[in-house]
Amino acid sequence: MKYAWNMDKMKKQIFRTGFSVITMILYDLIAVHSAYFLALWGRFDFVFSKIPDEYLYVYQRSITVYAVLCILVFWRFHLYRSIWQYASYPEFVRCFASSGLLSVLYSVIVTLVFSKMPITYYLWGMILQFLLILGMRFFSRTWLFVKSSLKQRVNIRERIMVIGAGTAGQMILHDIIQHGKQTGDRVVCVIDDDPNKWHRDLEGVPVIGGRDCILPGAKKYHVSRIYLAIPSASAAEKHDILTICNETDCELKHLPGFYQAIDRDISVNEMKDVSVEDLLGREPIRTDMKEAYDFIRGKTVLVTGGGGSIGSELCRQIAEQSPRRLILLDVYENSTYGVQLELKEKYPQLDLVVLIGSVRDSRRLYEIFGLYRPEIVYHAAAHKHVPLMEDSPCECIKNNAIGTYKTAYAAMVHGCERFVLISTDKAVNPTNIMGASKRICEMIIQSFDQKIKEGKAREIPQLFTHDGIENADKDGTGRIFENIHTEFVAVRFGNVLGSNGSVVPIFKKQIEKGGPVTVTHPDIIRYFMTIPEAVSLVMLAGTYAHGGEIFVLDMGSPVKIDTLARNLIKLSGYKPDEDIKIEYTGLRPGEKLFEEKLMAEEGLKKTENELIHIGCPIPFDVDEFLRQLPLLMQAAYGNRSNIRTLVMKIVSTYHPAQKEMPQGENDVFSNHVDNQNSLRREKLRV
Repeated sequence: MKYAWNMDKMKKQIFRTGFSVITMILYDLIAVHSAYFLALWGRFDFVFSKIPDEYLYVYQRSITVYAVLCILVFWRFHLYRSIWQYASYPEFVRCFASSGLLSVLYSVIVTLVFSKMPITYYLWGMILQFLLILGMRFFSRTWLFVKSSLKQRVNIRERIMVIGAGTAGQMILHDIIQHGKQTGDRVVCVIDDDPNKWHRDLEGVPVIGGRDCILPGAKKYHVSRIYLAIPSASAAEKHDILTICNETDCELKHLPGFYQAIDRDISVNEMKDVSVEDLLGREPIRTDMKEAYDFIRGKTVLVTGGGGSIGSELCRQIAEQSPRRLILLDVYENSTYGVQLELKEKYPQLDLVVLIGSVRDSRRLYEIFGLYRPEIVYHAAAHKHVPLMEDSPCECIKNNAIGTYKTAYAAMVHGCERFVLISTDKAVNPTNIMGASKRICEMIIQSFDQKIKEGKAREIPQLFTHDGIENADKDGTGRIFENIHTEFVAVRFGNVLGSNGSVVPIFKKQIEKGGPVTVTHPDIIRYFMTIPEAVSLVMLAGTYAHGGEIFVLDMGSPVKIDTLARNLIKLSGYKPDEDIKIEYTGLRPGEKLFEEKLMAEEGLKKTENELIHIGCPIPFDVDEFLRQLPLLMQAAYGNRSNIRTLVMKIVSTYHPAQKEMPQGENDVFSNHVDNQNSLRREKLRV
């Protein structure tokens, strides 16, 4: 049954094809006769009675034979085998060549066999024959094009504005036109800042003006989607254009900048959604990482806090550079396990060691450093959440300050080459305990560096809350401090987009729930950078380091958190204050309206990268600082409620708000500190 059905279907198809060919042959016979008759008739002003009898005689005796000859030649030129609804340049050439050849042959034969005919008879006959033969064959394609265009005008799914009338914009426009029948998309207008392109058409689409026409153009042409196709534009230019586009209700997509270096066609599929990072208005850091990668390659690298956002990205980039061994240390096992699975799958040859442990535990640190002997340490482990640390200041000091000290000391006495601390701009003139603890971390780095360079590493006290195997100078000879060469540096940067605890993931979750989006203050501003930028800076710091530096990233202009929230709402397809409400909750404990990258007393030195600077360290009494740290540790582990008092004595730039100081806090602890210092100095004199 199925075979018989297929045979019937085949017979019907053959019949249709044969009928189509016969119809086309009959049409060509009529077209050839008509073309030369019209040429002869037109020669005598379209008055039939004026045509001489001898001319009519020649036409009647020759035209039928010529028409049959045309059919044979057309068959030889495959003009009856083409699918004319897809006719293009090759079919045009075949029609032109066959008609031209036949017309010349016809004029020669008629002149030799019969008599001379008017020149216009041959000339116009050839032209009309070509037009009639070609026109019928391209009619089906033309009709399909008109039909699809009319249908597309009625069934347009997306009305698109393309920004950029350059090469990339033209490729995107052409691709949309090519696939418009399937997708239902149509470009309705083009924007370009070049006045020479205004009021002209690109692929039949009007270029309506520059960026000032984006808003009125989107409204006039009912645009639902905007494509930014200027891959060569700077970050600032893209920011300005996207800021304007963001005022519309349109979906935004852009062509990433790396496509400007690709010498090939670009399609719509390569357009990417606009992200919050694209609205920062700052060029991404582009640095030559070869030196940093060469420094890492073949060495044992330890990353503390390796399960976090910065630590995990550090591990990813380090894993690509073939280290001898990569050690990931974190106290939180869930995220750490996820990073372990990812690295094992992507880098099966990597010697990866994943350990669970706390930087507070000096015995665990000594076990790890003694067993694996890391040559480079990236210290990313820290408590970073400002309001939570305000409620638990002792935990902040234990983990950030004392944990950094213990890790740095273990690295120093176990022959580590580089120790890179990840700091924050909140360490500058801190108003919260988290920022103050990170400033203490920076001071620890500077103190270690100074003592090592002075050859006095043995004067750095070892902090531990218990006696045990981690005691560095076990034999009491001090020989372990004779060949210390560790270089300590710190890297300071602002908020990281997309990191754990950053505002962007929080805002996204609030938007998914339908709002409200909570912003602490309408005027609060922050410096932002991306995770890859932060990690690049950290790795470069390990390369540029000579010891004691605080590397600072030039993060450009700060961003208002309120603006960031509104942009994120718009990018999610909603209208701020209409679809998604924004609520201002007030500054949280320890929070500032703005963050600073450097203290007023610090200057800047340039590095090889113009966006990376070195902050000159603020002088402080290193010996006094190292004497205060054991007391700070005792206060933290004693969970003293007035620990901020001691922190204020250590970090002179720390000024917490009075409302954040616990009630009843007084100078008793300060007097205790002074008494302890006096006794210590007395013992040293003895």
